Amino acid sequence: MTEVLLVEDDALLREATQLSLERHGYEVRTACDGLDGLALFRERTPDVAVLDVMLPHLDGVSLVRRIREESRVPVLMISARTDPVDVVLGLEAGADDYLTKPYDIPVLVARIRAALRRSTDVAGTAPQVVEKPLLRFGDLTVDAASMDVRRDGRLLDLTPTERRLVLEFAHQPGVVLSRTALLERVWDYAWGGDSRVVDVHVQRLRGKIGRDRIETVRGFGYKLVSGPLPDRG
Repeated sequence: MTEVLLVEDDALLREATQLSLERHGYEVRTACDGLDGLALFRERTPDVAVLDVMLPHLDGVSLVRRIREESRVPVLMISARTDPVDVVLGLEAGADDYLTKPYDIPVLVARIRAALRRSTDVAGTAPQVVEKPLLRFGDLTVDAASMDVRRDGRLLDLTPTERRLVLEFAHQPGVVLSRTALLERVWDYAWGGDSRVVDVHVQRLRGKIGRDRIETVRGFGYKLVSGPLPDRG
């Protein structure tokens, strides 16, 4: 059974969400503060973590940073705060996605399923036939079969979402991909979503594969620079 770690300080919301997720077939462990959530995570790694941003003792942003130091498990953050700064902080800390309160349980379940699919694909449990498994772009190498990404021969430590994102770019080098297209293909958002998720993940990815490797095309989206990078000398 798929296990969800839910860390939420609001007792009524925590209980209601737990019961709803259990009705959808998930095993749910809960914590009411960040430190207890971290202890539960270390006691037994869940399949996916759902963390509130505003938590006592250890806030959600700090908690996801701790989790990212030791695990690539999918993390979904939830918050009543819609300030862009709060959203960006959570995503920059390493969260894969976020959802604002109040949220509908079917939407939460859909986001959890999408995060699990991304993680499963990266883990290789859903093998696919790939015509050109090894893709090279200057010092960047993307193995479309294993989803390993290397820079100058060094294996990069990417989250499952970052791997899906770089693979999407690598399959269409030089082609401008809109934020909407990336939300649909990488995050599996059939109903649309917040483009800030894409923007922050692109920024994080740039820091790992090279800031000039992904170009911003204003008003349209992003594209992978497939040829030699310009000399900034």
